Amino acid sequence: IAQSETGTAPQWVQQLTLAADQFIVRRPTDDDPLGRTVIAGYHWFGDWGRDTMIALPGLCLTTQRFDIARSILKTFAAYVDRGMLPNRFPDRGEMPEYNTADATLWYFHAIDRTAAASGDFELARELYPVLKDIVAWHVKGTRYQIHVDGDGLLHAGESGVQLTWMDAKVDDWVVTPRIGKPVEINALWIHALRIMARFARQLGYMDDFRRYMDQANKAVEAFTQRYWYAEGGYLYDVVDGPDGSDATLRPNQLFAISLKPALLSHDAACSVINACARELLTSFGLRSLAPSDSAYNGKFTGDRYARDGAYHQGTIWGWLIGPFVEAHYTIYKDREAARSYLLPFKHHLNDAGLGSISEVFEGDPPHAAKGCMAQAWSVAEVLRMWMMLQRGE
Repeated sequence: IAQSETGTAPQWVQQLTLAADQFIVRRPTDDDPLGRTVIAGYHWFGDWGRDTMIALPGLCLTTQRFDIARSILKTFAAYVDRGMLPNRFPDRGEMPEYNTADATLWYFHAIDRTAAASGDFELARELYPVLKDIVAWHVKGTRYQIHVDGDGLLHAGESGVQLTWMDAKVDDWVVTPRIGKPVEINALWIHALRIMARFARQLGYMDDFRRYMDQANKAVEAFTQRYWYAEGGYLYDVVDGPDGSDATLRPNQLFAISLKPALLSHDAACSVINACARELLTSFGLRSLAPSDSAYNGKFTGDRYARDGAYHQGTIWGWLIGPFVEAHYTIYKDREAARSYLLPFKHHLNDAGLGSISEVFEGDPPHAAKGCMAQAWSVAEVLRMWMMLQRGE
């Protein structure tokens, strides 16, 4: 972080700046022996495409490590295959795994934020062909039934595969399959198309610009018509699933507000934020499922089946405080109120992995820290939002 900002940030935020360094490691490629990536969490995760792209703005851009951000983005470009970013790089030289519908879409966001923060549009120019190929693959269809449907929205999923960030799987049991059109996947898809339209216009590719704008507008129209769950006053978690639309109250809908420009009207956005605050918000992030749901599990303990069964069924995720605070500030413009949601993490820095933020917390009070003792996107999102609010962005 710039010296002037470091000096005014509280000590616990300065500690997070130090913690951010711990997750950035080397992944050499043929083109770049000094290539970088992000370890998702300590003490047992490797580098994951999704975690890397979500964490990159907080770990690298907030701290003005623009060269590292560029290195990470170029490193991952080398592994794009059939329009998809790897979900996980296995150890011991095995082939990357591509079972993710959202890591690739977060890639667009990370490139866009890096270009904006660094003022280096050459990065967007260099990676534009890769991004254009990704969009083309999504339109015509790629692995795991990922394809653009007739309404312009992105469909993803097939039996036995976990593709969203809610990706718990034990043997053959996919805990939250979310097959169909998950709400955050389509918020990200629209966001990616808008980014591509902006890049195309800046590069002078006007045919591309018009095509991406048409695709984005079609998807926006379908999104606003199809995702609103009027009875609950929030968004469906998935539409067009095997059993129809899923009205389960989950935090995934917040990305329809936090990714700018928001996809919801002011009143609808307020309703979504209030619903999430009422049932999902805690001191250390958001629950993955509302306690009022019959499938809710507020404990994170026991054997592998018990833990993974609770992973996205009530367990709190620290990184989700980022989209919640960003959505809240986007709509209410109350900096102090938004900042108040971050303050409990100050006390957590002495709870588990000293000076860092845990992966998850139990949904039931007192919200014991669980999972990895230091998680990249947990640290990144708290740090990113604190500095964003300090700058008044």
